[in-house]
Amino acid sequence: METLEFVIYPDGRVKEKVTGIVGRSCAEVTAAIEAQLGQVVSQEKTSEYYSQKLEQASQVTAQATFSHW
Repeated sequence: METLEFVIYPDGRVKEKVTGIVGRSCAEVTAAIEAQLGQVVSQEKTSEYYSQKLEQASQVTAQATFSHW
């Protein structure tokens, strides 16, 4: 499940935490929000950022064998 969590501090700082998004696509998801919030002071990437999506490809090959008895 994809989750974006925001903590807004009394001094106006906003802490954003993204979970459930694998790879660098989290930056794409949050870019518009960050642009509206203001200047990004720091970023801390989680292990999910460095993970890669696993895509499994399947290929079926049919082979017929005939026996000549």
